[in-house]
Amino acid sequence: MTGDNTTSGDAATVLDAVIVGAGFSGMYMLHRLRGMGLASKVIEAAGGVGGTWYWNRYPGARCDIETVVYSYSFSEELEQDWTWSSRYATQPEILRYAEHVADRFDLYRDIRFGTRVTSAVYDQASNRWTVLTDSDEHLSARFCIMAIGCLSTPRRPDFDGLESFRGDWYHTGYWPHEGVDFTGKRLGVIGTGSSAIQAIPIIARQAAQLTVFQRTANFSIPAWDGPLDAETVRDQKSRYAEIREKARASTSGDIYDTHEKPALEVSADERRREFERRWNDGAFNFQATFPDLLTSEAANDLAAAFIHQKIRERVDDPAVAELLCPKDHPFATKRLCADTDYYETYNRENVTLVDVSEAPIEAITPEGLRTGGVDYAFDAIVFATGFDAMTGALLEVGITGRDGLTLQEKWNDGPRTYLGLAIAGFPNLFAITGPGSPSVLSNMLVSIEQHVDWVADCIDYMRGRGLDRIEPTVEAEDGWVEHVNAVGDSTLYPKANSWYVGANIPGKPRVFTPYVGGVGRYRETCDAVAANGYEGFVLGG
Repeated sequence: MTGDNTTSGDAATVLDAVIVGAGFSGMYMLHRLRGMGLASKVIEAAGGVGGTWYWNRYPGARCDIETVVYSYSFSEELEQDWTWSSRYATQPEILRYAEHVADRFDLYRDIRFGTRVTSAVYDQASNRWTVLTDSDEHLSARFCIMAIGCLSTPRRPDFDGLESFRGDWYHTGYWPHEGVDFTGKRLGVIGTGSSAIQAIPIIARQAAQLTVFQRTANFSIPAWDGPLDAETVRDQKSRYAEIREKARASTSGDIYDTHEKPALEVSADERRREFERRWNDGAFNFQATFPDLLTSEAANDLAAAFIHQKIRERVDDPAVAELLCPKDHPFATKRLCADTDYYETYNRENVTLVDVSEAPIEAITPEGLRTGGVDYAFDAIVFATGFDAMTGALLEVGITGRDGLTLQEKWNDGPRTYLGLAIAGFPNLFAITGPGSPSVLSNMLVSIEQHVDWVADCIDYMRGRGLDRIEPTVEAEDGWVEHVNAVGDSTLYPKANSWYVGANIPGKPRVFTPYVGGVGRYRETCDAVAANGYEGFVLGG
């Protein structure tokens, strides 16, 4: 399994592995495979490394996982040498970290930037993947590894009349790298998801007038972000091994503790104290308060009521506060948000909230937009309309497996994978944090490293036994999909019209895509599959 890594005329570049994407998963995958002596190349559409942190540069963009765990753990030297400046790192700092990793481990020489994969086709005769790019490159590889990300395909605005708008418009997922100055402008923001909740407080401080159009109110917990002092940094670095072990064995890949008793088994006073403590700790710590918040409607209602009261305390206008209280889905069944002064922003005189749940936006007009029969005039519009999550980026690539089966055909009724890692009918194809894995319901760095290590170990296992082909059985895939659905249905998650089920994309099959069984439990399952000779897979050579 070694490629010559050369191109002659129109001949293909022959490799052991093609990796699609140079975010955190693609970079680590390249590092692991190169360490095994395998000829590998990364194809990346962006102009640099970082994945989501390269593209998402909107005002206020930062991680909602604490940086002590949202970082690589594979190198102790990297852990000790790099020092984060704040509890939740900003996009620029995370991008600098990604660039530092690429420099430190000499990854740039095997990454092709500004290049998009247009197709990946499996050839049964040669048992190789043919990968074509928009720069007319032709690559041939034994393994094709999709490190393309779960939130990599922004949902472009599809409002009537957009082309007629005379002002400037932006999407949070495609933000200009040079930044945008909204000083003195009349601005409309469409959407109140995670990106909008981070951006709105920053934009409001610049704009002369900001109007936010909300279809669905979302739950948000204060992040309580702040700089990390030297003592905190020293403590974290001294306990990295302990911190990492705890994160890997946890439910979410994080380090929050959960109360030992369900919410309904403690007194009202104790429950209130615990909610208050978690609120003051901030962000996802609140979601971990009690073990039954996402399985018991009664417990979930108590958490929601607590947050509703906090919103009413933070927002001066009672009518606006009620609009901002989420009431159409259980707490945390849509992506929970972490904010800095989001709710307080609506106390500003230059900020207006417009509810479009009952009267959807009718059209973009030359001067702004129209909703509920009312015209609004803007100098600029920001679309925070989210992503075609989990499957969008994979389906864009043009993947064709055995017997001419395309991934679009395979996933016509929703994604089907084994372990979120591999797909029946697509030999030697791996997806990092794909549908059916913890992915977006976990700390992505923990899940990325687990997936990359599993794939690298699998390839090494094959190489040591003279094997060059691996594919999950249909039976194993069916069993995993059934298990993912059953675990998901045992929770409150499916009750929300979230992007977890594809509800934000018209016509997309409604399927709950992440695995909610927990990062630790999932890791044990993957390890057992490997220990049993890659149970559920057919291997050949």
